[in-house]
Amino acid sequence: MLTFFNEQHAQHAGHTQRVESVLSELGRRGLGRIVTPHGVPLMALERTHAPRYLHFLRTAWAEWSAAAPGNASLPAIATQWPVRTFRTDIEPEQFAARLGLYSMDSATPITAGTWTAAKTGADCAVNAAHALRVGERATFALTQPPGHLAGADFCGGGCYLNNAALAAQHLLDDGLSRVAILDLDYHHGNGAQGIFYQRSDVLCVSIHADPRHASPWFSGHADETGGGAGVGCNINLPLAPGAGSADWFAALETACLRLNMFRPEALVVALGGNVFAGEAHGGFGLQAADFLRAGERLAWLGFPTAFVLEGGSPLRELGTNIVNVLEGFDCAVD
Repeated sequence: MLTFFNEQHAQHAGHTQRVESVLSELGRRGLGRIVTPHGVPLMALERTHAPRYLHFLRTAWAEWSAAAPGNASLPAIATQWPVRTFRTDIEPEQFAARLGLYSMDSATPITAGTWTAAKTGADCAVNAAHALRVGERATFALTQPPGHLAGADFCGGGCYLNNAALAAQHLLDDGLSRVAILDLDYHHGNGAQGIFYQRSDVLCVSIHADPRHASPWFSGHADETGGGAGVGCNINLPLAPGAGSADWFAALETACLRLNMFRPEALVVALGGNVFAGEAHGGFGLQAADFLRAGERLAWLGFPTAFVLEGGSPLRELGTNIVNVLEGFDCAVD
């Protein structure tokens, strides 16, 4: 039986609609049980994210809204970034410069609800991971905003805290020695890759659109296989434009084989709804039965598994698609 951790502090309407779409479908099918997570200490976030980035994210809205009378009605959006040859070790005093230092794009605004939404999402992910350690077979962190594009010290792609990475790190801190992250979103899971790239205790596998044709553009090529102690522990399976469900399932089978070779003691799945959409919506054209099949295949791996909701569209189909994966997994386990 799946356990779902849900805390609705979505940052904007799109995030709220994603959560409500999935929540409504879960209720309609009566799948699993839904619980509210316990808050986790800031120290737990520092295991994955840089303390100075967390401090900035916590205080950014207060600083922005106090800087000028009109700011409180406007989101704070980065407009300048420290690109090649620029230093990132010294934090600028000007807010706009610090916002650029901690952002990878201009598509990730800071608003009044950013920290609360991101922090409660992190709470969900860590609680979902911890539940595996106390006997749950599978859990799902039903939360927004997404997190898999957020790095150790930057936000981006609408992501602020990397929920999947936080879940994996908690499992390690709670006694496991090997954990895997499988990213099933249309966009490359650059955040977890960067966080764990030099480490051998976390295997990161990502199936995504070729970064030459899709964001995050500068990460996710097949030759990025890890560095230092982590060589061989990062696997990217980029799919070319026009790839369909057969290509996606072939990549999933490759991912499953690599996961079996690594033999993690637990698996974290970053589950993005957009991977399932038609090509017009930035996906690989999977149909309804494919979602059930994907969940069943993941269940046959036999690992305690925490699912984490990432992005996804179209919203009308998101709830059905995501819950099909969960139901496929749950039925296979039973």
